Amino acid sequence: MPGKYDDAPLPFTSTAPLPTRRQTLKSGGGGGGTLKRGKTLTRPERHVAPVPLIAPPPTQSFSPSSPLPESRSFMGDLDWWRLWSYATTWWAPPVVLKWFGIKEKQSRQAWREKVTLCWIAILLGGIVGFVTMGLQKALCPDGGNAGYLYERLGENELTLSISGYVFNISTSKTQETVDFYALSKQMPGQDITNLFQRTASDYPQCTSTAKYASTPYCNSTTTTTNSSCPLAKLGDSTYSTLAIQNTSKIEGYSWEQVAALEDYLVIDGMVLNMKPYLDANPTAISGDEVDKAIRQVLNNQPTSGKDATRLFYHRKAMQDSIPCMQARYAAGRIDKVAPGCFVASLFLYTSLGVILGVVLVRFAMACIFNWFMSAKLVRPPKDLARTAISPAVMPEGANMSVHNRTGTAPWSNPNNSSKQKLKNGKKINGLNTSSTTLVNNQSTEPLISLAKIGAELFTVCLVTCYSEGEDSVKGTIDSIASTNYSDSRKLIWVVCDGMITGHGEKVSTPDICVSLMDADPRFGNPMPMGYIAVGSGAKRENRAMVYAGHYVSKNGHRTPTIVVVKCGMPSEARDKKPGNRGKRDSQLILMNFFSRVTYNDRMSPLDFDIFRKVQTLMGVTPDYFETCLMVDADTKIYPDSLRYLVNCMHQDNMIMGVCGETRIANKRQSWVTAIQVYEYFISHHHVKAFESVFGGVTCLPGCFSMYRIKARKDTDNDWVPILVKPEIVSEYSQSEVHTLHQKNLLLLGEDRFLSTIMLRTFPRRKNIFLPQAKCRTVAPDTFSVLLSQRRRWINSTVHNLMELVRVRNLCGTFCFSMQFVVFMDLVGTVVLPIAICLTGALIINSIIDPPNSFQEAIPLMLLGAVLGLPAILILITTRKVIYIAWMICYLFALPIWNFVLPVYSFWHFDDFSWGETRRVEGEVRSKAHDDKTAVFDGTTVPLRRWEDWEKSRLRKLRRDEKKRREMERQFGAGFHGDNDGLGLGPTPRAAWTRSDYESDSGSVFGSEEDVWGAEIGGYNENNPAFPPPPIALSQQSHHDHSQGQTLGQDEMAAILDSGFDDGPPHPPQSSFRNERNVPSPLHRHQHDYSPQMRYQTNGDYISGPKTPDMPTTGDSVSSSIESRPQGSGHAKKRSGGVNNQKARAQAQAQNYGPLGPLEDDDTGWGGDFKGRRL
Repeated sequence: MPGKYDDAPLPFTSTAPLPTRRQTLKSGGGGGGTLKRGKTLTRPERHVAPVPLIAPPPTQSFSPSSPLPESRSFMGDLDWWRLWSYATTWWAPPVVLKWFGIKEKQSRQAWREKVTLCWIAILLGGIVGFVTMGLQKALCPDGGNAGYLYERLGENELTLSISGYVFNISTSKTQETVDFYALSKQMPGQDITNLFQRTASDYPQCTSTAKYASTPYCNSTTTTTNSSCPLAKLGDSTYSTLAIQNTSKIEGYSWEQVAALEDYLVIDGMVLNMKPYLDANPTAISGDEVDKAIRQVLNNQPTSGKDATRLFYHRKAMQDSIPCMQARYAAGRIDKVAPGCFVASLFLYTSLGVILGVVLVRFAMACIFNWFMSAKLVRPPKDLARTAISPAVMPEGANMSVHNRTGTAPWSNPNNSSKQKLKNGKKINGLNTSSTTLVNNQSTEPLISLAKIGAELFTVCLVTCYSEGEDSVKGTIDSIASTNYSDSRKLIWVVCDGMITGHGEKVSTPDICVSLMDADPRFGNPMPMGYIAVGSGAKRENRAMVYAGHYVSKNGHRTPTIVVVKCGMPSEARDKKPGNRGKRDSQLILMNFFSRVTYNDRMSPLDFDIFRKVQTLMGVTPDYFETCLMVDADTKIYPDSLRYLVNCMHQDNMIMGVCGETRIANKRQSWVTAIQVYEYFISHHHVKAFESVFGGVTCLPGCFSMYRIKARKDTDNDWVPILVKPEIVSEYSQSEVHTLHQKNLLLLGEDRFLSTIMLRTFPRRKNIFLPQAKCRTVAPDTFSVLLSQRRRWINSTVHNLMELVRVRNLCGTFCFSMQFVVFMDLVGTVVLPIAICLTGALIINSIIDPPNSFQEAIPLMLLGAVLGLPAILILITTRKVIYIAWMICYLFALPIWNFVLPVYSFWHFDDFSWGETRRVEGEVRSKAHDDKTAVFDGTTVPLRRWEDWEKSRLRKLRRDEKKRREMERQFGAGFHGDNDGLGLGPTPRAAWTRSDYESDSGSVFGSEEDVWGAEIGGYNENNPAFPPPPIALSQQSHHDHSQGQTLGQDEMAAILDSGFDDGPPHPPQSSFRNERNVPSPLHRHQHDYSPQMRYQTNGDYISGPKTPDMPTTGDSVSSSIESRPQGSGHAKKRSGGVNNQKARAQAQAQNYGPLGPLEDDDTGWGGDFKGRRL
């Protein structure tokens, strides 16, 4: 049996490569730009696989209607990460984990991965601790500096050397035969070993009978005395008698000094004084290899270092003589740093240079960005007179077809209606291009002058709500509405995440949000609309109601507003949080909507309902929106912030995301809020300001950030989807997560993960920080809430940095790249606990034993630079000394920031709940948004393109009209009242009331007659009983009105009393009748008519919008602000239908009705339709 939605368009996949892309806008000299497109496919992401995560799921599907991945075998689920986690936790088998309450398989796997990550953190912390404290002692156990071991020959007076060691003679007693002071004056540190009496027992190494070992000890004299061995035997008693002290330092020689000394040579780094040997043996000894080698080195290398190491290690006999010669003739050592000490010192100085360099560069670049670069970004935009691609044009020819060569969206082509012939021979206009779908008949041209849009881009302000109270929500929405940004250019989009009542609240959050809005009565009470949600099982399907109207701020702004309330499926009626799917799902409602609008992809019923209401409220179709501001429901933005953020987007087309400064509104509420003030400030003005120089801010805070929905190319000839790029939406909307890494990415830090995806997808584009844009938010005021919040933030930071460190083509190269900075941030975050312990040990050790050298002071210098430079940045940036006090509060809380919070977070890697951050009335513990008891097959929510939904909507209206006429024939015209509210009645009436048959629950016909009627709202946004939508685009008249007739006050009043009659669209080649194109004085003072669309009335053509323009200001603010007092009704337009019998007859003859073309074909599929008729 065929399913309910068997005739819906189905997704398709293909392995064919993407077709080549032709240039869209003709560049070059002559003539204006033209639009040329190559025939391309619609959804390019269906052919391009996204970049996988570190631990990707088994399969990934782009289509929300695709089935779930098939389960694999046990061995098929194992990868290197799972094997590693099992190897790390081999000591905890599943049976043991069940004893401790971890019974589910996924929970046990998450616990294993958590323990593995904790072991990695401990390992990295141990490495950092060893490098900081133990490397120097391990590689250089004798001090780490050559100054501790050696004293250079000739440097220190009053020193002499004995057997290679330095002796201090400053207190020595002058001898009759030896003058120590004269010897020291002659050459400080010279060797005087041969002046002491020695015996063979003093050198047990010398057992050979060769001359180098058997030469007498006391047969040589010094330069100052002719007596041999005038001093007593070597020993401590002799040293005490002579009053000389052993400094325990080795006499050091340089290679140059050894070369200058006549009878000195070097063996294995030991300097040997061979003068006593040569004096005793003035001639060469025949057959003595050692004697020959000694004389060869001294004679053949008179000007070099006289290194005999290689020569003596060449033969066995000579090698055996080395210990004896080094013991008997030692005069010192080559003054050099040991290899271990050299490596330790090199590493220490390199670390000093890198860390200090990064700190200084960060400080300098943050100052440069705050002082110079950011000021240029907030300047008003220029060059708005140029012609560029229209927002109605799809990116890369997504709407290319034989009948649409410009690639524009179907809702922007009212004049492209081709005649279709039915089987009965009658002709009708194509419903997919009915003029009734357009608001103010926006331009269908592929090119548009940017002056029509102006300096203020169309911006949607997304406010995500969960369990906030009325004060928070109202403060946030009021701050957005009160900004000095035109109401005609901003749309407040509120999403309530479920039917939830906050802890301590008496009214649910959806009721609060809806009560704050001045609802537009034309939409009535909304009906639940289905959409594909973020969740698993039955939770992957959800429903939401869309309330539309305006928010009136305290300063008089009347801002278009929609409130999307996620109400859940009927099966969730008894749940505590029906409809709740998380903040990421709230963001994806907007992202999916604009992605489908951008590509004209298949829409859900919720998307189509939002499309209609946004189009009516704003006066333009949603594809005109270019930026999106995301704000949390407890954040208040400053009046100038929105304008600054949009100006920043204007200045640099490569900017895809920008965040402002977030300040704490309750900084003095408790000690918990006090320790966060400095941390908030420095994370923006130091960290994010530095990252902005590279354009790589790794985290755009969800509480206050703006994203670019789509960007024009540099040549202004095409669009580049940014936030709504299908790859980004697809990866951000993953419902099936299998690893702990994915869950930390998707369930905890949505904001940081969105920034990560955007940087991975567009590594050459920029995420920046704008200090001029400011907001205030409420920070956690209790330690338990702070602990829960930072647990989510820290865990999300670690896992997102793991993703970003793999992106190789970020800005910069090697140590001067964002990839290196991200790597340092990742390591720094993981080793925070050991870092604070080492910091404490360093401070305590420095107090007990102050540093005596520059090398010892290096760690203290690093600590001072890390903590002191941000303080300087605060002073020169804010010029507020009070922030120094906040910094002191932060420093006292460093053990909490760097030890307590990270350790708690690491141990709760497998906790994916939001904890205490947002409490719900009656909730015990948050759960994930999944329902494993059901399987989602993606068939209950219909997905259709806009033109298909629009055909069904028009069919529904015509059927309701037919039904009304039948009821009138049977029961009289008064059965439905004077008018049915849809603008279909024969006569207008003074007051409009909603009838039972105009309920938003759908068509009066059953599902057998209209299979899609139940999925479409029953309201009519074009009802003439209500004022028309505002004129959002500034119009530039293409026609000369100078010869038109000016109407007087009485004539104008007569026209207003009689109402306006709008006719059907006309062929584009028709002429105009200027006398019918005379603007009224009201319109002349406010704005001109729209030149894009032309209408026909009794054969005459006029230029202007479909509905009469309402009075607005020069900034195109909605008429409700300028033309009426607060609280009063709109200026009502007369019936848009036929007002008299003659006009009615003409309209019927032309086959036109009040809502557009009347067709005998009620199927809406046209004459060529071969399928099942409805």
